[in-house]
Amino acid sequence: MIRFRLKELLAAKEFHEKRRITLKEVAEKTGVNRTSLSKMQSQRMRHSTTTNAIDSLCTYFNCNVEDLMVHVPDSEG
Repeated sequence: MIRFRLKELLAAKEFHEKRRITLKEVAEKTGVNRTSLSKMQSQRMRHSTTTNAIDSLCTYFNCNVEDLMVHVPDSEG
């Protein structure tokens, strides 16, 4: 399964910028729906998204695709 690392990236950005960042703010800056972001944060929920959303999130977090999401074999999920 693909696991999004959105929580980790958000926590790192908050620490670096020394402020709270909401999913609403991320949604406004990236154009990715807040509900989609919320689903990406859930470890239990599998979420399908577009390459445009992935690109926008990578730009926002200034990261590579492999920093945003990782493949985890289903036996480890």
